[in-house]
This record gives sequence, C-alpha cells and structure tokens, in this order.
Amino acid sequence: MSLRTLLQAATATVAAATLACSLAPAATAMPAHDPVPTFGQFQASTFRDSAGQYVVNGDETIVNTKELQGYYDEMVAAYEREVEGGPSAELIVNRVYGRDDLWSFTTARNLTYCVSNSFGSQKTNIVNAMANGAAQWEAASSGVNFTYVPSADSNCRTSNNAVLFSVEPTYTTQYIARAFFPSSPDSQRNVLVNASSLMSSGSWTPGNIMAHELGHALGFRHEHTRPEAGTCFEDNNWRPLTPYDSSSIMHYPQCNGTSSNLSMTATDRAGVRSVYGS
Repeated sequence: MSLRTLLQAATATVAAATLACSLAPAATAMPAHDPVPTFGQFQASTFRDSAGQYVVNGDETIVNTKELQGYYDEMVAAYEREVEGGPSAELIVNRVYGRDDLWSFTTARNLTYCVSNSFGSQKTNIVNAMANGAAQWEAASSGVNFTYVPSADSNCRTSNNAVLFSVEPTYTTQYIARAFFPSSPDSQRNVLVNASSLMSSGSWTPGNIMAHELGHALGFRHEHTRPEAGTCFEDNNWRPLTPYDSSSIMHYPQCNGTSSNLSMTATDRAGVRSVYGS
C-alpha cells in the first residue's frame, strides 16, 4: 500500500488487521494525493501499550515520541517521493543508524527469557508456544539459542537482570503479541502476549505466532514491507537478506502473503543463517 496509507499503515494496530491485531483483512490503499495527517494526528491515533511504547506495523515498537517523529518524517518523505513518481522502497533485517540491528554472536547463543507467572492457567500454553517458536529458529541456525529460565518466572519483568527479556501477559485487543528489536533498551525488552487470542487464532498456530515474534527479537522485519508485496509498506530501515518470499514467517498473509499458517520457510532459514551462521 506504500505511503498512500500513511496513517493506516503506521498505526496498524488500529486501522490494519495484522498478526498483532486480528485475522481481518488489512487496510487498503487510499488514492494518491490524499492529505497526509499531521504528526499530532498520527501520534494521537498510534496505540501505546502498557509500557508506554508506541506500537506500529502491528507488532513493532517505537521507544519514545522523538523516535516516533523520526519514523513519521521518513514515511512522509517517502510518500512525497512516490507522489512525484519516484520509487517507493526494496527475510529482511532491521537497520538502525545504517547498521544491521542484530545480536552479537555471543549473545545470540544465549538469549535467556522468563515466562511470567501472571499468565495463570495459560502459562503452560505460553511456555510451550515459546519453546516451539524458539526451536524453529534454533533448528535453522546453530548460532541462535533461546534459553528458558523458569527460576526467573516469579519476577518476570524487564528489570530482572537474570534474563535478557521477559514474556509477559497483556490484555489489550490491539494485538495478539508484540516483540522488540535487539536495539531496544533493556527496559523495553519484553514480549507481550494476549494468551486468549494466541490460543484462538485459527490456522496460525501458537508456536508459529511466537516464532514470528522471536523473528523480530532476532532483528528481522516484516517481509511485506518490501516493494514486491505491493501493499503494507512500513519504512525503508532494512536490508534484504534473501530474495522476496511471500510465504515467509515474517510476511502477514493478509498483505498479499501466500502462507495460510505463518509457517517458516526454507528462505527464512537461509536468511537467519546468513547473519547468525549455519
């Protein structure tokens, strides 16, 4: 949908149904030259989760208002280039200040996490879904290893230095789950999950959904932001690792994707191996 749907695309938790929202169709593009919302309008309509982070593109977080302004400015600039007839943009990795947003090889082999006891009766489901999602990336690359630390579950929050990140419950209906990128500050390294939604997402299995979120935690972006998708453009802060893959686990099916169950593909595996090793 490119930048014509600036407000809708960037506030996917509100206007576009994505993995982090629901299974409804994604928002469609508006005609070119539609007025671009002001930053104030954009900010007001962007969902903020319980930790105060802005959630864009369905399940990706932006730390503060300053970074949201930068995100908005980039999208407006890209929109203006497209209106003038220029190109819009090209498994992809997130980029921060011109560098790949990845873990060091040492950290990638010891990605520790806890699962909050606050999930209550749903905790076992979350533990199993996390284990399944983690195993998919681990099977693809020997350079990736997620380690569950049950002893930290009673104090499972971002302030717990016994783990790299926490898995905590959320009760918002704005998304099923949302994650973070390696560049996220320590205070915002958590995966928030609506357990009830996770367990009732049709053909999208809990393990595949969590694998998608852990893909973000490894530094991978949504595949559908690539121009080949023809819709659901997000921004240009990424670098392609593989040829475009419409069936990628990082590609929302409703964004012209060709996977019905959000499963990992051979191309996804090749992508993670290209940055974390075979």
